[in-house]
Amino acid sequence: MDQNAAEITHRSIASPGGRIHLAEQGTGPLVLLVHGFPESWYSWRHQLPVLAAAGYRAVALDVRGYGRSSKPAATDAYRMLALVEDNVTVVHALGEESAVVVGHDWGAPIAANSALLRPDVFRAVGLLSVPYTPRGGTRPSEVFARMGGDEEFYVSYFQEPGRAEAEIEPDVRGWLAGLYAALSPDTMPAPGAPDPHFVSKGGTMRDRFPVGRRPAWLGESDLDFYAGEFERTGFTGALSRYRNMDRDWEDLAAFHGSPVTQPSLFIGGALDASTTWSAKAIEAYPVTLPGLVSSHLLDGCGHWIQQERPAEVNRLLTDWLTALPA
Repeated sequence: MDQNAAEITHRSIASPGGRIHLAEQGTGPLVLLVHGFPESWYSWRHQLPVLAAAGYRAVALDVRGYGRSSKPAATDAYRMLALVEDNVTVVHALGEESAVVVGHDWGAPIAANSALLRPDVFRAVGLLSVPYTPRGGTRPSEVFARMGGDEEFYVSYFQEPGRAEAEIEPDVRGWLAGLYAALSPDTMPAPGAPDPHFVSKGGTMRDRFPVGRRPAWLGESDLDFYAGEFERTGFTGALSRYRNMDRDWEDLAAFHGSPVTQPSLFIGGALDASTTWSAKAIEAYPVTLPGLVSSHLLDGCGHWIQQERPAEVNRLLTDWLTALPA
């Protein structure tokens, strides 16, 4: 485990879903860090001490269903509205009225929707890897079904309860290692190779993962930590986020096409499918993120951006935070 983790304070707070586990470092204005799939608070291990040293109260949570946070049984307990409510609960439980929220991967839309739904609480929003896309006119399951063609897009593959779990849970460590490698610049499949975001008929995701290759950012102890968390919790809570996308689309009907107006930041990896597939979303930022302060695509960077390039991400985050209105 990263040595900086030893300086972090851990606690759990009561939440509508049971409890939320927090990892905290520093004092000052609150910055709430929200991880993605399949990660944990530990994904922010490189950011917590740097933000603390820069004069911020940096708090990374385990999203509902992950790590030491509660894992409700009902699939609809993982709808976006519930995760936004968790974030608001965390801010108030820490004795604060407002916070800056920063998210990576699934944490980015959770952060963006937190800012959209509760501008009274979240005064600025940082998005890593996944661009902001307002609610659209087509049900998400229909969009993803069309993306697969003769194959199945991974989001569609994740929809059926138990199906992805049957692939992942017999070998959590091996599956995680493969996924992390598949989306990292130094270990991802070569151009033209079968895309790991798609599943062939009768196949599994791991069929297309690199074998025996470890990305430079992922140490043995880091993989041990992630594997230990998911071996204990299983994957159903984490996967339930994907299983609520149509429900979110219905819940957020009143926010169709709505921009996020607070001061914002975007950082993406130039080699990350999350940014290349969403190039039009980035181009639309003058309309969808009118408060955008800066947008960055890091050359040679993949999906696990704050772990692959911590120094660069830390600099961009702290520069942005410093420039925000008090």
